[in-house]
Amino acid sequence: MNVKLTESQKIKVLCSDDIYGIMQRILLRENKIDQNREHLWTISLDNAHKVLNIELVSMGTIKRTLVEPMEVFSVPLQKRAVKIILVHNHPSGEVKPSENDKDITDRLIQVGKIMDVPVLDHLIITDKTYYSFKDTGLYEELEKSTKYVPAYELRRRYEQAAAEKGEEKGKQVKAREIAKALKAKGVDIETIATTTGLSVAVIKRLKAE
Repeated sequence: MNVKLTESQKIKVLCSDDIYGIMQRILLRENKIDQNREHLWTISLDNAHKVLNIELVSMGTIKRTLVEPMEVFSVPLQKRAVKIILVHNHPSGEVKPSENDKDITDRLIQVGKIMDVPVLDHLIITDKTYYSFKDTGLYEELEKSTKYVPAYELRRRYEQAAAEKGEEKGKQVKAREIAKALKAKGVDIETIATTTGLSVAVIKRLKAE
């Protein structure tokens, strides 16, 4: 269900407070939203972080809401969103994320990467306060999770890391060769360190090789 926005609500999002300011007013529309049940919204953003759309994705029970990635990303993709923010309420008034909240967020972060519509944050809200996964550092923790990363993506990351490691090793070998050549010409260690990027300690050890 699309949430009708006023022009003043189609703002450029700079922080989690901006999102909460909008969602708090939406949550308080008692004639349209049953506050005794959990709801999940998606906030679609354009490239400049301006709000394009707010969609009520699902309604759940007093303890949880059902979430399917296809439904979460359907409207943002239609609206040509380039980023999204997730928001859901806790009727209990407690904003601490449950294990289910964390698991859902983990999954949607990974789906967002695959869809090229990244999830920027997930807010848990009540009519008085909110919890931001991003502000508390939980987002970064979940982003590193590989629980919902497809096998082909894990393989791609491994191959990329291996290639970068090989490239870095090659650079180190070349730097050592240059350092040896400079030392043979009598160039001072400090100059060699500046030129090659090697540490003074490494360069001194090269002398004994």
